[in-house]
Amino acid sequence: MEDLPLVGEDFDVYLIRLLIALLLSGLIGFERELKNHSAGFRTHILVGVGSCLMMLLSLYGFQSFIQAYDNIRFDPARIPSYVISGIGFLGAGTIIVNGMTIKGLTTAASIWTVAGLGLVIGAGMYDAAILTTILVLLSLVLLNQIEEKVMAGRNKNYLRLVVERDVNMGELLRTFEEVGINIRKLSIENERTGERILFIELEKGQKFDQAILFDQLSKVEHVKLVYERK
Repeated sequence: MEDLPLVGEDFDVYLIRLLIALLLSGLIGFERELKNHSAGFRTHILVGVGSCLMMLLSLYGFQSFIQAYDNIRFDPARIPSYVISGIGFLGAGTIIVNGMTIKGLTTAASIWTVAGLGLVIGAGMYDAAILTTILVLLSLVLLNQIEEKVMAGRNKNYLRLVVERDVNMGELLRTFEEVGINIRKLSIENERTGERILFIELEKGQKFDQAILFDQLSKVEHVKLVYERK
């Protein structure tokens, strides 16, 4: 039996492609990390590099068997197809459903895209990978800024409250009723040690005195801070 080499002949190819996958997926993950999303820098790198590895396995991992046996069929798309379908469980893990509020869809989509990046890099399609990374980053950064500017005039419909865990939610909701304000949606946006950040969306078209509302909310026990969404 021939001794197998410790380092394959295509090691340079593996190294370059894995490093590019790390870099490009890391850029997208870094953007998610800056915005404190559940799947950030490390998760995106692991998905991108792992997908690249699976593609390298599909392209180069079975060459010795193909050369040794004439009746073996080569299907380089078989393993990547399972990567694309299997990555869904990671994406599902980043989606949070709380009542009528759904968060994490963008991060789930970015994980799925990073898996695709790893596959095309593993196949040597560097130009497509770089172009895709640029487009994804532009979409995540610039479109978010455009959305914030478009929604700037509607910020009065959104409030954030920093409350302690012991806050009485019933009393909090009654405060809005007493001021004559209807709430469209309420969700827990973030949880920290001993406190929560509540996101409240008000029904549109309501007229109310913001100063009175803020004053009444500040009187509710365990409410620490009230401010408009920015």
